[in-house]
Amino acid sequence: MKKIRVGIAGLGRLGKVHAANLAYKIPNAELAAACSIVPAELDYAKSALGVTETYADYREMLAKAGLDAVAIVTTSSEHCWQIEAALDAGKHVFSEKPLGVDVAQCRQAEAAVEHHPDLTFMLGFMRRYDKSYAYAKEKIDAGAIGTPYLVKATGVDPEALVEGAIRFAKTSGGIFLDMAIHDIDLCRWFLGSEATEVYAIGATFKHPEFKEAGDDETGIAVYKFANGAMGMVHVGRTAPHGYHVETEIIGTEGSIRISAIPEKNQAQLYVTGGVVTECVGSFPERFQDAYLTEMEEFVNCVITGRKPGVSVYDGTNSTAVGYATTEAWKTGKIVKISRAPFPEA
Repeated sequence: MKKIRVGIAGLGRLGKVHAANLAYKIPNAELAAACSIVPAELDYAKSALGVTETYADYREMLAKAGLDAVAIVTTSSEHCWQIEAALDAGKHVFSEKPLGVDVAQCRQAEAAVEHHPDLTFMLGFMRRYDKSYAYAKEKIDAGAIGTPYLVKATGVDPEALVEGAIRFAKTSGGIFLDMAIHDIDLCRWFLGSEATEVYAIGATFKHPEFKEAGDDETGIAVYKFANGAMGMVHVGRTAPHGYHVETEIIGTEGSIRISAIPEKNQAQLYVTGGVVTECVGSFPERFQDAYLTEMEEFVNCVITGRKPGVSVYDGTNSTAVGYATTEAWKTGKIVKISRAPFPEA
């Protein structure tokens, strides 16, 4: 079978994960080219991944590399024009989240996807491809917990990485746009509905640098959904024990809890401090299998012509909710979320 020639744009921490998967772990794909404005990242592509075609200019890669598809893992503000340019060049597109940095950009990406219905577009909401989250969705769809009416989601980055978060705070868009997009998408996915109202608050107790940057180190948002269901999202940046992601879905006949203890593995240490379960240290570690599975899904969709389960509209709607959440956090008011109905994928 012909391999899908993929070019990657962006080789930061997550870009390296996707690039390695494409280069070594997906038999139907070939990492054929790499693009970055950082020379060291192109050197990495050559030395660590064996990529011979490297580019500092994205449009040049599209024009010259003979690609079937591109994986976009660049700065968030660049995603939408790069999606449009790749589709217009006849390339299938995988893009990391967020779809765009505002709803206007997202609409630009929507129009590009709609203009090229013959090409595959997939957005990187990788938690949908994590085995535990996918299993929970299957159970919900099978009626195992009755009608789901509440999702409680927590995502807290480790204290060990807080200095990086502080440096990024002034340009992050605020804690909810920076951190909550996956949890917002999960609420929509598990509840099968769109959020209509949000109230949000934030707090800073440990690192005043976040407040000085106009941000917070912890935030909580409460959502009302169109079908009457509810959502609660807690995000933060100071988990002392490691990277902590936890989700609970409550239904009329039961509940499902995912990753109550985000363990590194199944081992427990019996030491002087007690019985210890070590935790994962970062999102690439926690979701390494999910990142591989989602890229396999993208490649398979390109080969078969099947549409992915995550659409461009998931990106727009999650972004709209993220902006409404940020407005609620900044104003202290309940914010209504109104937009066009969710289109059929």
